[in-house]
Amino acid sequence: PSQAQPVSLNTMSCTQSSDGTCANGNGGFLSGFHGALAQLALQLLSTDADPTASSPQAARVISLLLLSTVVLSVAAVHCVNKDWHLWRDLKLTLESVFDQVPDIASEVDLPPLQLPGGGNDEKPQNGSTDHASKPLQLVDDANPSIIQCYSPATLDHLGTVPNLSAEQVTDLAMRSKCAQNSWKTTTFAQRRRVLRTLQKYIVSHIDEICQLCAKDSGKTQVDALLGEILTTCEKIRTLLHHGETWLEPSKRAVNPMMMHKNAYVQYVPLGVLGIIAPWNYPFHNMLNHVLSGIFSGNGVVTKCSEHTSWSSVYFHSICRAALEVNGFDPELVQLCTGMAETGKALVECPHIDKIFFTGSPNVGRHVMKGAAPHLKPVVLELGGKDAMVFCEDVKLKDVVPWAMRGCFQNSGQNCCGVERLFVYESIAQEFLRVMAEKVRNLRQGCPLSENFVDCGAMVMDAQCTLIQALVDDAVAKGAKVHCGGKRNASIGGQFYEPTLLSGVTPDMRIWHEEVFGPIMCVITVPGDNDETCVQMVNNCSFGLGSAVYSA
Repeated sequence: PSQAQPVSLNTMSCTQSSDGTCANGNGGFLSGFHGALAQLALQLLSTDADPTASSPQAARVISLLLLSTVVLSVAAVHCVNKDWHLWRDLKLTLESVFDQVPDIASEVDLPPLQLPGGGNDEKPQNGSTDHASKPLQLVDDANPSIIQCYSPATLDHLGTVPNLSAEQVTDLAMRSKCAQNSWKTTTFAQRRRVLRTLQKYIVSHIDEICQLCAKDSGKTQVDALLGEILTTCEKIRTLLHHGETWLEPSKRAVNPMMMHKNAYVQYVPLGVLGIIAPWNYPFHNMLNHVLSGIFSGNGVVTKCSEHTSWSSVYFHSICRAALEVNGFDPELVQLCTGMAETGKALVECPHIDKIFFTGSPNVGRHVMKGAAPHLKPVVLELGGKDAMVFCEDVKLKDVVPWAMRGCFQNSGQNCCGVERLFVYESIAQEFLRVMAEKVRNLRQGCPLSENFVDCGAMVMDAQCTLIQALVDDAVAKGAKVHCGGKRNASIGGQFYEPTLLSGVTPDMRIWHEEVFGPIMCVITVPGDNDETCVQMVNNCSFGLGSAVYSA
C-alpha cells in the first residue's frame, strides 16, 4: 500500500498515491483545477479556513458546488431575461440617459391661441358674427380647390387648407416612397431617437396641443388631455420599450421532414402606408399610425378629416420637424387635405402599399372596393356600439363614474364609446334616478372659455341632425327622455345636450345604429337574468368593446 501503483482508467493514465489522489498527468490537472476553484470559492466567502489543504475531496466538492452555482445562475438569468428582457431594458435605459434628443420647439410654428372674443380668429367671410347660424360650406363652388376650416364650438373661421387632387396625392406618395428607400435601412436606435424627440416636444407643449384640439374639434381640454396626449404618449412609450422586440425574427417549429432546416418569420417594411384618419381625435389620429409606421421602417401618407384639417396641418409639422432635426428626410411623412375624392385617390394610388381606414361601415365598403383591383391589403375599423352591463349586486357609487365617462367623454364621439347600458331590473329605477341628476348637472359650453365645462361641441353639424333623428324615432316608439334630447341652442355652435334615454327596445333605430354623440341609452334587463342579458347584448351587428360590472 505504501508503494505507488500505476493504474489505467478510461484511457486516462495517472499515478495513484496512497491517499487516493492523482499525483501526475491529467489527474494532476483536475486536482489543481478543483483546488483553484475551491480557493476561489473560499475567497468569495471571505473565510480564512482552508479545508482543502488536508482534504482534496473537500476541494472537489467545493469546486463542484461553485460550478453548479455558476451554471444555475447563468441559466436563471437567461430564463428571466427571456421573459423580462433585462438586457433590453438596461440598453434602453442607458440609451435614454446618455443619448439626449434635440428640442424641436423652435422648428414648429404653432398658431397663437386666445380665448373666444380675443380678436384672434378670422370671422366668416360673409361678415356674420351670429354663432347660432349655420356654418359655412366646407367647399365653395367658386373655389373648389380650397377647404374652409371653422371651430365647431364658436363657428369662427380658422383658415383654409388645399383640397388636393389625385395628381397631387400621387406626388406626395412618390415623395414618401423615395424617402422610405433610405429610411428602411435605419437602425431601431435611430428610429427610437425620432420617437423620443416627438415625446420630448409633446410633454413640453401639452397646453398648446390641447387648446388646438379644443379649438378645431370642440372637445374640452380635459378630453384632449385624456384622449389625445395620454394615448399618444403611451403609444410612444410602448414602441420605445417593446417595438424592437416585436419586430425581431420569430422562430417557428419545423416538421420531421424539414428537421435539417430552420424556420422563422422575418418582419420587413411594407413600403408606404396610406392612412385615412377620422375627426374625433385629430392629434392622436394624426400621430397614431405615423408612430408605428415609421418605427417599422415605412413611409406614411395621412389623409386627415376635412373637419379637422386646420389643426392636422400643425400636428403634421411636428412629425416632419422630428425627422429633419435628427438628419432624416422629412418627406417620409406626408399629409393630404381634401374631401372624399382625395381619400379615394389615396386608396387607389399605386405607390401606396397598404390602407388603414377608420370610419363608417358604408365608407369602409368603398375603401375595400377601391383597394381590391390593386390587391392592396386594408385594415378597417368601422365603429362600434359598446355595451356596459350592471348586475344587480353592483354598488352604484362605484360604477356611476365609469358610465358617465363611457357615454360623455368627448361628447360621446368615441369608437369605443358606451352606447348601450344594460341595467338589471332590480336596480334600474335607482340607477335612472342617480343618472338623471348626474347628466342634468353636466356643464356644456365652449371648451376654450374661461368657464369650466364638462361637455364640448359636436365636430360635425350633420351628426347633431342624425342624433336628433335617432332620439325622435326612439321617443315615437315608446322611449323616455329624462333630460336633454335636443340641440343646445342657448350656446350657439354645434352642441347637442347630454341626454338620458330609457325604455329603449330592439325595434328602435338607436338600438342598432351608431349614435356617436352624448346619449346615454339605458336598457332594463328583465328578471335580472344573465342569459337574457347576453342575448340582448349580442342583438347588435357592432362589436368593438364591452364591460360588465358585478360585485
